[in-house]
Amino acid sequence: MISLRLPGKLMHEITISTNDKPKLLSQLTSLLSEIGLNIQEAHAFSTVDSYSLDVFVVNNWEPEDTEQLRSMLVKEIPKIEKNAQSESHAVYPVVEQDQIGISLVSNHMNIPADSIDVWEIDAYQLLFEKKIATGSSGDLYKGTFCSQDVAIKVLRGEHLDDKLQREFSQEVLIMRKVRHKNIVQFIGSCTRPPSLCIVTEFMSGGSMYDFLHKQKGSLNLQSLLRVAIDVSKGMNCLHQNHIIHRDLKSANLLMDENGVVKVADFGVARVQDQTGVMTAETGTYRWMAPEVIEHELYDHKADVFSFGIVLWELLTGELPYEHLSPLQAAVGVLQQGLRPSIPSHSHPELADLLKRCWQREPFLRPEFSEILELLQQLERTVADERGGKQKGKSPRRAVTAV
Repeated sequence: MISLRLPGKLMHEITISTNDKPKLLSQLTSLLSEIGLNIQEAHAFSTVDSYSLDVFVVNNWEPEDTEQLRSMLVKEIPKIEKNAQSESHAVYPVVEQDQIGISLVSNHMNIPADSIDVWEIDAYQLLFEKKIATGSSGDLYKGTFCSQDVAIKVLRGEHLDDKLQREFSQEVLIMRKVRHKNIVQFIGSCTRPPSLCIVTEFMSGGSMYDFLHKQKGSLNLQSLLRVAIDVSKGMNCLHQNHIIHRDLKSANLLMDENGVVKVADFGVARVQDQTGVMTAETGTYRWMAPEVIEHELYDHKADVFSFGIVLWELLTGELPYEHLSPLQAAVGVLQQGLRPSIPSHSHPELADLLKRCWQREPFLRPEFSEILELLQQLERTVADERGGKQKGKSPRRAVTAV
């Protein structure tokens, strides 16, 4: 067998096929945990012939004992079958020590749910109006659903491989998991190929990236703090639910018609595993934490680093490391400790927060709960100072585009 190695550990991939049935994934997850395995990833699929294919990436098992693991699974899994009073096909566990490409032609993406998935949308109920963005694997449309303006993220069929299906499933799972006023609201999804799409509320204000870099918008200190607080609230909610965004940047911060900013795009977000650490390079170089660039183990503090870059972006209106290519910026951050230059006119508390957020060592970065508290206190201080200086004057427009 071939070994799959991540820094400091060896992984096993376990693939289990059986008749599709309710709560199978949770039962298998419990079984693997009872055996003593640490589950790093879990993916579930349904095949056209009504089989379930559950794939787990695990560690905490010595490679030389793979056959023992296989034997244990063969012994324990039938107990699940017996408890479920299954009357047909037995379960066949396949234990591998390498990533194996599994090509599935499925008529339904099996995203775990308690019973009936209330989030499933009939694609025929969606009215597509206009394309507003396009990417390498899909397109984003403005449309309507039940007379409500919505954004429809559609995956193109020709790019629908196993990796993309897993990312789609993960995004749906995460968006179903969290509800917060500063996280783009999930409305539903179509999980039956070829109509794979995610439906969310439509954010008419566009992205902060477009506002800052295309419309050349500007933020005064009060409105900057308002935006930063919105983002911090959304991110704090994610982290409280053990979710790492992994691609926090201005392009993934969207504004509604009232100027409220919400965190969006969970295509590469992940639920943090039991050990609290993850690996693999995911994100966008200009906003990426050094430990992610270097493929080190990382945790939710990688999002805090990215937030520091976003905060600098809001402060300056500039693209991070704009005179460098993304790869040059990544090398500079990693090897030379490169960070954006903080403007001399910056509020000292804001400048200090920036420096703390982009510390090289993740444990030195603050939690979002602390960031939120600091920003709210600074907002009150600035409002008091501004109220004293401009008493009797008309309030300055918070967000302007030129």
